[in-house]
Amino acid sequence: MQSSAAATLTGLVFVAASINLTKIVATPLLTIRVVESLVQFLQVFFVCSMMIVPHQSSFALAIEILAVSFISWVMQILGFIRYSRARLGNPHWWLGLRVSLTHCSTIPFFLAAIGLLLGLPNALYWAIPGFCFSFIAGLFNSWVLLIEVAR
Repeated sequence: MQSSAAATLTGLVFVAASINLTKIVATPLLTIRVVESLVQFLQVFFVCSMMIVPHQSSFALAIEILAVSFISWVMQILGFIRYSRARLGNPHWWLGLRVSLTHCSTIPFFLAAIGLLLGLPNALYWAIPGFCFSFIAGLFNSWVLLIEVAR
């Protein structure tokens, strides 16, 4: 179900971006918001897809989750660095909120993977807050792309 929801919400980002494409492209660094949203939803999609592979070892799943979450985290952090260097005059808490949501969505996946590597029986329960915060972060950015850009 999580994977299906993530795929559907990824489509929402494409619709939001296409509806407001001229404004998104014209606004400095707003394309980073598009990438942020896509990464959040695709992170959930890929982690879920890997979790349902039959007969997969815990070690393999842990490495896959680590790879997906690390790539997701790096892509977003690079966008944040670019955003902060642009000095657009936006309130600092805007970036702080985005960075916090990114960490809240990615760190649980890291914890789930580390728990799997350590052989902890309930390690995958850490993925649940990762899914939730990924959806919150992705929807937050989608709202900006769909509604706030049109203002």
